[in-house]
Formats: sequence, structure tokens, C-alpha cells
Amino acid sequence: MVLAFLVLYLTRSLGFSVRAAANVLFLYGAGALVAAPVSGFLCDRWGPIRIMRGSLLLSGVALLVFPLAKSLPLVILLTLALSLLAEAFRPANLTIFGDLVRPEQRKAGFALNRLAINLGMSVGPAAGGFLATLSFRLLFLVNGLTSLAAGAILAAASFPRHRHGEYAEELEAAVSPLAHPPRGYRDPRLLLFLAGVLPVAMVLFQHIAGMSVFLVRDLHVSAAAYGLLFTLNCFLIVFLEVPLNIATAHWPHRRTLALGALLFGVGFGALAFAWNFWSAAATVVVWTFGEMFFFPGMAAYLTDIAPARRRGEYMGLSQMVMGLAFMLGPWAGMLVLDRFGGKTLWMGAFLLGLGAALLMSRLEEPRHAAETPVVPSPTAAPSTEP
Repeated sequence: MVLAFLVLYLTRSLGFSVRAAANVLFLYGAGALVAAPVSGFLCDRWGPIRIMRGSLLLSGVALLVFPLAKSLPLVILLTLALSLLAEAFRPANLTIFGDLVRPEQRKAGFALNRLAINLGMSVGPAAGGFLATLSFRLLFLVNGLTSLAAGAILAAASFPRHRHGEYAEELEAAVSPLAHPPRGYRDPRLLLFLAGVLPVAMVLFQHIAGMSVFLVRDLHVSAAAYGLLFTLNCFLIVFLEVPLNIATAHWPHRRTLALGALLFGVGFGALAFAWNFWSAAATVVVWTFGEMFFFPGMAAYLTDIAPARRRGEYMGLSQMVMGLAFMLGPWAGMLVLDRFGGKTLWMGAFLLGLGAALLMSRLEEPRHAAETPVVPSPTAAPSTEP
């Protein structure tokens, strides 16, 4: 809820300039850049559930404190703290789903994970738009309380230890051509993939920066109507993403990811020709289909190419690139919008999406034959997961 309205809060409530707001978003991305690999490293050692619990509880506290900051230095300090705490959640969340779901079901499994997220987001931004018309402080209060509630649920719940035991590690070494696979940053498949993820994510993150300013300032769309676009996005994801990924589960990764990247470029590029709320809504439909293809496919591909003991590392590196995109995308988009206007920004987004699609079409498909089955720990409680 807060992140979608952070630029509007900084510019309209605190009176910061567009450039200052862009710099704050840049720093949020910098914090995510650090948080992601650290979180992935800790997931492989402490387990993802512990990281998720800590992230939710501590970021909830940071959100409640955030409105107390009025000066730019304090806003920067709390933004960095919020970024480090909140963004640690993402690699942990992806890692545990990689552990629980069989290879042939991963696209659908990650789509189901996103379904849960988007059920909340279908309400959050719309409620956020309403709250923003009353007081921006209410955004932070509600978002902070929901984060604390989620953390409390995870803290109270009992989870089996879905980590790889000694038997699983021995089996992995036996079936793998390399008993000690290289670190993720030396894996050429991962590097090519991340090179394609970066421009896609830079385009996506325009929806919380350049897109919000463009719609409110240039197309005169209200903040509440802007929030409804998120509801449309989430509505489509909730009803279509899981069946779409079940239907396309047999597709090669490169096809799914290339199509998703292309739809991102086309959807955001079409904003260059939008003139009102409804035409903007049509562009949201296009890039939402890109999102439904790309992100479950992204998580499935990462899980398939990662050594079983290093899934946290691979997820952390991918989220580090997402953090880099968050650091660069909104900042660059806001500067381009401010200096050259909306048409230049959105045509640039189209070119980035097209370039990413070409990179994704060159991906090497993973070999499922070498996949390590997850063997529950003998001491773990029996799981009720299907």
C-alpha cells in the first residue's frame, strides 16, 4: 500500500520536489540491493520462515515510525531501514516455494503464491487511494498494522523444517555432473537470465513512479482512480494467473519469459498514446498479462537451474537485480518524464521490453533429470501440504 503511493506522499504531503522523491526511491532500491543477497545467504543457513517472520515484524514497526520523519535526511534514513527490512522477505518467500513444489508444478505453484499476494493487493491500493484522500499517515498506519499481523501469524504457526538434509545433499552430489557447482554469480545461465530481468523490472517499476506522476499530473487522473488501476491489475491476476500457468506449464521457459517481457514493453509503451483513465486501464491489462507470464516463469526457472542447497542464494541474487532495477528504474523514469515528457519515457519502456524479450529467447533450458527431490528431515513434523 505505502510503496505505491510513496512518490505522491513525498511530493504532495511533504512538499519534496520530483527530483528529491526520485532520489528517495533510488535509495530504497539501494537498500533492496543489499537486503536481497544477504537474505538469500541467511535463508540457506537459518531457513526461510525465520527470515520471513523477522522481515514482517520489523518492517511493520518501521512503517509505523515513518510518518514521524519530516525532513529529507530522516526520510532517507527510514527509507533505507524500511527497504532493508521489507525486501528481506522476497528471497525467503520464493525459496520456500521452491522447496515445497515439484518441478513440473512450479509455474503453477509460484502463480498460487502470487495469487495470495494479489488477493491482498486487490484491496490494498484501492483502500490506499481512499486513505490518501483523508490522510497519507493512515497509509503507513494500516500498512504497518497488517505487516505486524502477518508476522504474528507466522510467529504463532508451526512449520515443518523444509530444508535439505544430509541424504538430499548426498543424492544431489551423486546425480550432479559437478559435485561442487559454481557460485551463482559464475553461472552463465543465471547471468544471461538476470541481464534480461533487469530491463523488465526497470519497466515494471514505472507503475509506482513515472506512471503515477504521468497519470495524475498529465492525464489528470485522481489518486483514487490511480489506485483502482492496481485493483484491475490484481483482479486479473487473481482470476487468470493460476489457470494461465497451468495451461502453459509445458511451455519452454524461454517462450514464457520472452512473451512476458514483450508484453511488459508493449503495455507500458502504449501509455504514450493514452489520453484518459480508460485508455490507461487498457495498457494495464496488456502488461498485467506480461506479469502473469513473466514472474511465475522467472521463479520457476531460477528454482530449476539452482543447486538445491543454494536456492536461497539464487533467489537472493535475482532479488538483488530487482533491487537494482528499483534503484535505477523509477529514478531514471522520473528524470526522463520531467525533462523529456511522457512519450519519450513510454517509448523507451517499449524498447527495454523488446530488448529483454530477445535476451530471454536465448535462455538455455534446465535439465529436470538432474533435479534433486526434497527429502524431509527425519526430525521434521509431518507436513499437511498437498
